[in-house]
Amino acid sequence: MKRTYENAIRLLESRKRPARPKTAALRAPTDQEAPTNNQASTRGLPSVLGMAEWLGALGHNDTEIAKLNLIHVSGTKGKGSTCVFTREFLSAHGRRTGFPRRVGLYSGPHLISTRERIHVDGGPITREAFARYFFEVWDCLMAPSLELDTGGSTVIAGMKPRYLQFMALLAFHTFIREQVDAAIFEVNHGGEFDSTNVIQNPVVTGISSLGLDHVAQLGSTLESIAWHKSGIFKFGAPAFSVIQEPGPAEVMSRRAFDRGTTVTFISANENLPSHAGVLDVSVQRLNCSLALELAKAFVSAKCPGSTISDEDIQIGVRNFSLLGRFQVITNGSLQWFVDGAHNTLSMEEAAKWFVKATAPGRSNRRCRSVIFSHNSQGRDGLELVQCLARAFRSHDFSPERVIFTMYKHADAVGIDTKELLVAYVSVWKGVDPHAVVAIEPSVGAAINTVQRLGKRDGGMQTLITGSLHLVGEALAALDPSLRDCKCK
Repeated sequence: MKRTYENAIRLLESRKRPARPKTAALRAPTDQEAPTNNQASTRGLPSVLGMAEWLGALGHNDTEIAKLNLIHVSGTKGKGSTCVFTREFLSAHGRRTGFPRRVGLYSGPHLISTRERIHVDGGPITREAFARYFFEVWDCLMAPSLELDTGGSTVIAGMKPRYLQFMALLAFHTFIREQVDAAIFEVNHGGEFDSTNVIQNPVVTGISSLGLDHVAQLGSTLESIAWHKSGIFKFGAPAFSVIQEPGPAEVMSRRAFDRGTTVTFISANENLPSHAGVLDVSVQRLNCSLALELAKAFVSAKCPGSTISDEDIQIGVRNFSLLGRFQVITNGSLQWFVDGAHNTLSMEEAAKWFVKATAPGRSNRRCRSVIFSHNSQGRDGLELVQCLARAFRSHDFSPERVIFTMYKHADAVGIDTKELLVAYVSVWKGVDPHAVVAIEPSVGAAINTVQRLGKRDGGMQTLITGSLHLVGEALAALDPSLRDCKCK
């Protein structure tokens, strides 16, 4: 097989499991189960299992991993933005002082190209670098003759890395090969049992806002979710979190104490630049505040006597960019507000952002519309539609047109799309009976409809939200330069 990027992606896709478990595979303990030792009970195999052994097979031990100078970030919402803000602050400090010279970032999910998950020097690694490092990892770990140092574990001996495990391994390998001076890792799911939690000696850890998401895996309470997220805390590494509700905060503080560290809870920093458009969104100001504390702690540990300067902060905020998160694209008289909100917590923020940004006095465009898609066989999509409609109503706002559509993704397999879209229309009409609601068969068709109506009406502002898959497809349609050629 040729060592091409396209073949690397095909092999990587083959490591995906059909679907995430519907029942809880991993959960935090109840008080009755673990009143003192706070140990988790598990069902199935945790994603962190095998990671250390696979890294060892690649020739990367704990000491080599620690030399990456790691920052580990978990949370339900905002962890991706927090990671990017942190990267920008450190990069600005590095350009000014010489350290860190190179910064790596592992995050997900990707919207258009798989390469988005692994950044070096502020952008995705090249197709050539991805293919080269991918096959170095693949040839080693997928070889039938591979013998792992498992300490006698027969379970690990027969394992091969799945998709997200492989991506994390590829990120570690890439950052070591690229000789980065700092590496920021965003947790995939949860924290305690996540594949990225092979990290044993981070410089600093952080937790963004919590919400009820992935409840089948993490539990149905914020306390349970807090337990999982705070599993990234490590001995001696300072931990920071945005302000949390009392129950989850208590869990996190207890976990920090048990791990031999402390967690500091921070609120939005009012001294951040007030004129920065990206910080007009309250949750982004909070994410930025957390990132600033992480960057300051990193510099304090690795560059004694130095600090993140006001200039570093200004540059970092100005350089912040994250596809599909509170993103605005302007094409002539058409303006697209793109946010991959896919739970109620983020949907409320997306609605508030859109209403504020398109309010009279801030814009001369009068027509406003919504494109929504969320492929789900459960109640998630219906709850999101209701949440968005109610959020608009609470702001005395009603878009001129609402369009429901479907994106192309494996999530849609086996779903009665017509029935689902009709249900979405019914839910929206239940909140806003006078709304003009339409169904389009594809994301492209929905965008074409908005473009046609916008041309007719002299302009249109459109919120695209409901799913990261929708956002990825929409961005590729709106900006062809983002498409990753033949293979993603």
